[in-house]
Amino acid sequence: MPERNTFVALLRGVNVGGKALVPMADLRAVLSALGLEDVRTYIQSGNVVFSTSGDDEALLGSRIERAIAGAFDVAPAVLLRRPAELDRIAWSNPYLGAGTDTSRLHVVFLDRRPEPSAAAELDPTRSPPDSLTLDGREIYLHLPGGAGRSKLTLDYFERVLGVRATQRNWNTLLKLLELSQR
Repeated sequence: MPERNTFVALLRGVNVGGKALVPMADLRAVLSALGLEDVRTYIQSGNVVFSTSGDDEALLGSRIERAIAGAFDVAPAVLLRRPAELDRIAWSNPYLGAGTDTSRLHVVFLDRRPEPSAAAELDPTRSPPDSLTLDGREIYLHLPGGAGRSKLTLDYFERVLGVRATQRNWNTLLKLLELSQR
């Protein structure tokens, strides 16, 4: 029997503000029809854990994007991470420390590592008192005033870095890590 690989699919922009509606039960059915197994969703914002014998992230991501577009007439970016990557991300947050309000921590997931010249264009003073740290395909955010007030938005990161991105709060990251390790 082929080895099973577990992935977490992070969809950008579904079920936000009443737009790009994708019912999670229907999403599970569509992804199961692709041959993905043990498909589970977490909350309504496009978080999916699944297993498959495939291991080509680019191929899996594009297959999932096409299936979602065909079934729901929406075109979200689909970014994949493995459980070991989520574990590394959880342990590597530079803003996590004693007394940190984790409700103010977020992770921006990028579809690829940005070019160094693009990364150099990030402005760490764009949104005081917010902080950002780019680490490979993730950006750690500490947003003391909350995400709604920050100028460190997905649109900003996508424009400056030339990547596709999606953001999750710290509690969602930890829950996805837990679900992916079952």
